[in-house]
Amino acid sequence: MEGGGNRLLPADAFPLFQEGIGLVLSRWSALQLAVENEWGGRDSRRKVELLCSDIFTWFTQNKEQLYIDDLETILDEAMLSLNTQVDDGSIEEVAERLIFMHEECVDRNFSSIERLRQSPRPQVAHAHVNQAASDDDDDDDVEEDVNRNDMMVDAVQPAQSRPVNHQLNPEATAEAEDGWVQVTSRRNRGTRN
Repeated sequence: MEGGGNRLLPADAFPLFQEGIGLVLSRWSALQLAVENEWGGRDSRRKVELLCSDIFTWFTQNKEQLYIDDLETILDEAMLSLNTQVDDGSIEEVAERLIFMHEECVDRNFSSIERLRQSPRPQVAHAHVNQAASDDDDDDDVEEDVNRNDMMVDAVQPAQSRPVNHQLNPEATAEAEDGWVQVTSRRNRGTRN
C-alpha cells in the first residue's frame, strides 16, 4: 500500500468484500464469544453489524493511505463496546486478514473469501464459559438484564486460537487452582456504579 492513497475497491467487488468482512468476523472466536454471551448487552449482535459496516466504510470511503493501526483501533473499540478486552493478538490477526482480503479484492482475486465460505464455521467453546452462581436468587428477573459480570472464563482454548482476556473489573479477578478465572460482580463488593 505504498504510494499516495488507498487503492480503490471496484464497485462490483463491494458485495463480495462485505461478505468477506462478515465471514472473517464470524470466525473471530473472541468476538463470537462476546456476542453469544451478550457481554455488550442485548444489542451485542447489532454492535457487530455496525462493526461490519464501519469496517466496510473505512476501506471504501477512505481516500488516504490505509494504516493497519487504524483498523486495529476500530476492532479494539468494538470489542470494548462489547465489554471485552482482548490481549491475545487476535485483533492484529483479524486486521491483517481484512487488509489482505481487501488487497485481493482490489485485484479482483476472491480466493480468500471462497476459502472462508468453504471452511466450517468454528464452534465457540460453550463449555469454557459459564455463568457463576449469584448469592441472591430473589431478584432473578432484575439480575438477568444487568451486565454479565458474574462470568467464569476458562483459559483453555482450541489449539489454533489464543485465550481471550475478558475482564470487566481487573481488580476483582481471582484464579482458582483448576485454572478458571472468576470475574466477580461489583455488587458483591459493595461498589456499584
